[in-house]
Amino acid sequence: MASINRRPNGKWRARYRDDAGKEHAKHFAKKFDAQKWIDEETAGLVRGDWIDPRHGKITFAQWFADWSGRQVWADGTLEAAQQAAGSVTFGAVPMRKILRSHVEAWVKEMSSGSADSTRKPLAASTTKMRYNYVHMAFRAAVRDKVIREAPSDGVALPKVAKVEVTMMIPTAEQVAAAREGCADPAFVAFIAVCAYAGLRLGEAAGLQVGDVDFLRREIRVRRQVQGQTAATAKVVPPKAGSARTIYADDELVKLLSKHVRDIGTWGDEGWLFGVGTLLNRNSAGHLWRQTRGPLGMDAFTLHDLRHFYASGLIAAGCDVVTVQHALGHSSPTITLNTYSHLWPKAEDRTRAAAASLWVPADSARTQGPDQAPGLRRQR
Repeated sequence: MASINRRPNGKWRARYRDDAGKEHAKHFAKKFDAQKWIDEETAGLVRGDWIDPRHGKITFAQWFADWSGRQVWADGTLEAAQQAAGSVTFGAVPMRKILRSHVEAWVKEMSSGSADSTRKPLAASTTKMRYNYVHMAFRAAVRDKVIREAPSDGVALPKVAKVEVTMMIPTAEQVAAAREGCADPAFVAFIAVCAYAGLRLGEAAGLQVGDVDFLRREIRVRRQVQGQTAATAKVVPPKAGSARTIYADDELVKLLSKHVRDIGTWGDEGWLFGVGTLLNRNSAGHLWRQTRGPLGMDAFTLHDLRHFYASGLIAAGCDVVTVQHALGHSSPTITLNTYSHLWPKAEDRTRAAAASLWVPADSARTQGPDQAPGLRRQR
């Protein structure tokens, strides 16, 4: 039910009841404006997209705090989302009053820096990441009927420049030197599973003896260790799409068998590495730096050993899907985006195919016309 009545002071009072029976009223100087407001509100009730005016009064900062507190975040992402929300220029503005122009001005400030030079320009990729978190919050507000439309929809973002990344890949000789020259015998097998099975640091740290099938020569990735220090290290499931079975070669299986025999495992779970405490990013990095330093391999990280494994698979002729599954990428696109430069280009394959057509002239003459390439008779 809706109505418009003139008040003693000359203003027009428009009112209606929502689906819950609660009355909403507003005063206008002109009857035309009162009727327009009534029409818009009641039309929203009919369409099912009516927005309670009270909801739009909360500020963006208040809405983000409420919404983010109800989400399930992966480690580190909540901090990134909070940083993005804290950088907006409209945090104290009520949700219903935030316009697209507010978001555009915020994006421009991130891209070009503040006028008073107190904020430096952010990289295009960082700007896009922050925008995505804020856009997620606005889209959630639309779904919860806090606002009717997301003011962040369609806002233009700076283009992320495509930068040619130089990938550091050690040679087979360098990896062998690191493996054989490692001063800590308990760390040798860790280097090996990174280099010859392509495990990420956290995946290698999360290996248990039960994950290695020595007879079938398989290594199962079922967990990873996250955290910078021993105090923050925790065991979590692998990244989405990363749980996998790796087909190990004989040498790696022998090395792991020797590790279990000579170094042993620890804990009821049978952890392979760490000897008493889980290896974390800091401790594994420290052991790797001790290994690479005397060998002049300071330019290489543990993750470069994973690149070494990928490059070996590609050089051996493995297709994209095979490499994807071996590395635990969630899609072939990620594999191609990372390693496309390692696969032979079309012109390389064309030259190689053309080169295979050549045979020595003497061979063609001695074979005779029936046997020479291209002259064989079809029967």
